Amino acid sequence: MDSDDEQLLRGRIYGADPDHPGPKQGRRYAELVGGPLDGLLLDITGWRPEEIDDGVSLSTELGQFPGGRALYDPRPGEPRTPGPGVSCRFYYSGDTP
Repeated sequence: MDSDDEQLLRGRIYGADPDHPGPKQGRRYAELVGGPLDGLLLDITGWRPEEIDDGVSLSTELGQFPGGRALYDPRPGEPRTPGPGVSCRFYYSGDTP
């Protein structure tokens, strides 16, 4: 992935309709930091705190294993902002086939 690809992904929602890629009013998001999905937002509206604590495994063609998954986790003790908008960050922890 080159810098043009990275710029294209910034501020977009993981898994969103390409015609409406940006954040939506009243939704909660986790910012994905590092790895192949760096800069994307993940919609976590309605997730329970323990679901957020578990992190995520996201399908991607951009990682070490095309068609595999990129793993992202919150950092323990990092504050979360309640309400809409970007409320937390998930940090890249590796790829899996």
